[in-house]
Amino acid sequence: MSNYVDFSGRPFHFIGIGGIGMSALAYVLAKRQMPVSGSDLRPSHITRNLESIGTHIFGRQEASNLEFFRSSESANRVLLNSEEIFPTASKSTLPQVVCSTAINANNLEYKAALELGCPILHRSDVLAALISDYHSIAVAGTHGKTTTSSMIGYMLLEAGLDPTIIVGGEVDAWEGNARLGQSQYLVAEADESDGSLVKHAPEIGIITNIELDHPDHYETLEEVVNIFQKFADSCKTLISCIDCYQVRDLLRNSGGDRFKPTITYSLNPETDADYTATNIDYRADGTTALVWEKGKALGVLKLRLLSRHNLSNALSAVAVGRALGLEFGTIAKGIATFEGARRRFEFRGEVGGITFIDDYAHHPSEIRVTLAAARLQARPEQRVVAIFQPHRYSRTFTFLAEFAESFTHADLVVLTDIYSAGEPNLGQISGEQLAAEIAKLHPQVLYQPNLPLMSEFLLQTLRPGDLALFLGAGNLNQVIPEVITTLCEPATATS
Repeated sequence: MSNYVDFSGRPFHFIGIGGIGMSALAYVLAKRQMPVSGSDLRPSHITRNLESIGTHIFGRQEASNLEFFRSSESANRVLLNSEEIFPTASKSTLPQVVCSTAINANNLEYKAALELGCPILHRSDVLAALISDYHSIAVAGTHGKTTTSSMIGYMLLEAGLDPTIIVGGEVDAWEGNARLGQSQYLVAEADESDGSLVKHAPEIGIITNIELDHPDHYETLEEVVNIFQKFADSCKTLISCIDCYQVRDLLRNSGGDRFKPTITYSLNPETDADYTATNIDYRADGTTALVWEKGKALGVLKLRLLSRHNLSNALSAVAVGRALGLEFGTIAKGIATFEGARRRFEFRGEVGGITFIDDYAHHPSEIRVTLAAARLQARPEQRVVAIFQPHRYSRTFTFLAEFAESFTHADLVVLTDIYSAGEPNLGQISGEQLAAEIAKLHPQVLYQPNLPLMSEFLLQTLRPGDLALFLGAGNLNQVIPEVITTLCEPATATS
């Protein structure tokens, strides 16, 4: 794949443009008046939003999509809703074709791009080029990337710094997963899942934590640490959480004298981190803490997000704000009104006394802290019902024991089968096997093999007072509106 990204007006064509990471890049490029097109197998509100700003979307991934660029006339003048969408493309210009790791070599559209001689870019190449084009803040880490990057972007937006933002989740404040600002600042989520993290060289880099989360790409934790080490070496200023053992010890040891975090943060004042917190109060409606900077009290920080992990994320945002010269009052004001990203403990509704929460948690550590937050919010008499769809066979198989121990804060656990995310089923693991492992440590575990049966089961099982927490990175959350709608029907029928 080519690493050179041309921002001078050459078209971009995204294969799989509807993905959360791909669409954010496409949005920013289109808003920067670049010619952008793309393909996706499933229309969505994301692809419709891209179309509304002039992006041409193909509904199939096939070779004929690239024929679109063969004709000199169509390459120079393409009409959408009677408007030119490629007005700056020269007659002989083929697009830069952008792919993610999910696109394999047998993809017909990808093969056609190779045959045409299009430059082929990985998604991370485009992000790296944008990071280099701005005064960038890149948030890396196994967990917390989306919340932390969204919080930082929101804080800078509220402070009047007008940042460009590229994150892996949708945020109501900018109505999506990206926004184009007019300032020099860019806040981006930097993903380690495929090793492409090493391409990024931001002005400010953040490492929230390090764990093995993608056994489809990494065999050992040491390989993951090595990727983060290379990222750390490329950051002009590094902000790191030394509450994480891997960050504090493994990364430091692997890097020797090369790894000297410029700024550290911790929830434990005894660590002597640059930013710490005391007087912490975790409540059902949010969190408050007194924040310290190098031994000096800055003031009280309030956030609407729940639990310890989100306070840690907020400390990294404080560190970023201070590194950019913001007053603590300005930082605290922004963080106090941040409501989080979608699918991060997202409230989806309350019907019949049942509260519905949607969360992206799919790793054992994420499930553990998310359920702890649910338990914190739940009333004493309220059941916490964990509804979980495992994500990827490789992750489920690798972390089978860890998953089994992650549901202690739930009163009832309901599982469905594994969402493959494109992985082949090697027959090593199933959702039913995972349910059996969890049941060895938890008294109330039930299994439903597919989503339609899950919907029926939940309608029969959920009762007034329950907090129903849907967990997973797949398509489990499609069940939520179905269940809510059905629960509303009796009331509608009698009204």
